[in-house]
Amino acid sequence: MATYPQLALRMKRAELTERWDEVAAYLVDLWAEDYLATAGESDLVQTSTAGFSYLFDVKAERLLAAWGVSRGRSGATRDAARMAGHPKPGGHAYHRGHAIPHRLGGGTDINLVPQLGTVNVGPFRRLEREALATPGSFYFTYWTYLGAPPVKGGPGQIPTRVDQGLLIFGRPPQIRHHLN
Repeated sequence: MATYPQLALRMKRAELTERWDEVAAYLVDLWAEDYLATAGESDLVQTSTAGFSYLFDVKAERLLAAWGVSRGRSGATRDAARMAGHPKPGGHAYHRGHAIPHRLGGGTDINLVPQLGTVNVGPFRRLEREALATPGSFYFTYWTYLGAPPVKGGPGQIPTRVDQGLLIFGRPPQIRHHLN
């Protein structure tokens, strides 16, 4: 389980430059270290699309984290056909959840994660709404798979928990831990 001991300090430094780069680098290092401590052989890559960044384990074919700066509500149309074609392991209890909310500009494909419906349409919404209402804030999700049931002898594809965070200059970090 990730902990964020230096996050508030990094936020204060970032506020001086009004840039989130140092905070993002700190989080990526922290998430990679946390994941690699239990994941075994991995191939981590970082990529960006539509203004958001993603940390992905190519070998295990699973998303670890997504993050970026809120630009407020996105006017992009939801690609329902593309979402419908995305795998949905876990049965009816799970949604094709967005790591970065669609209304914030998160797309499909790498941005979709099996997420409990009760989390996706419940407690997850609070920070998503605040990120939408606070352009310039830094939003992130970190997905962990410790204890995920293996799929056909390979790594589990359903996250067991998610850390959801919203960082706003001048305020303490808001991090929510959700079981998945």
